Amino acid sequence: MTMKPKYKTKQREVLLSYLKSTTGSHITAGDVCDYFKEQGTPIGQATVYRQLESLVDEGIMNKYNIDSNTPACFEYMGEEVHQGEAFCFHAKCGECGKLIHLHCEEILKIKNHLLKDHGFVLDDRRTVFYGLCEDCAKSAE
Repeated sequence: MTMKPKYKTKQREVLLSYLKSTTGSHITAGDVCDYFKEQGTPIGQATVYRQLESLVDEGIMNKYNIDSNTPACFEYMGEEVHQGEAFCFHAKCGECGKLIHLHCEEILKIKNHLLKDHGFVLDDRRTVFYGLCEDCAKSAE
């Protein structure tokens, strides 16, 4: 569900400016806190977590909980992206931890099958497939 921001603050604007620079990357809340600490920018850890969750609620960020041993990661999507039209699945390598974007029409067929034949709505922004990336699969041979 996408909602409007509750309020705009200077910290939110600074955070959004940084997040825009990370487009296409997956970052953790800890990464964000480390960045601002290195920059000498006073922004509290609780503010970072609260703002990231708010941006997820607004549809500006995606949040991925990969597994119980890894911190959630976030991806800046922009204020126009992922408003119900875009899709992006992910694959996580169980060996090196790489997270790969999958913009794949074949997976959309599975999503449509689940809906049509099973009445199940798959959330593509939170769906993660687990396996081995190409490099790790070659190393395992």
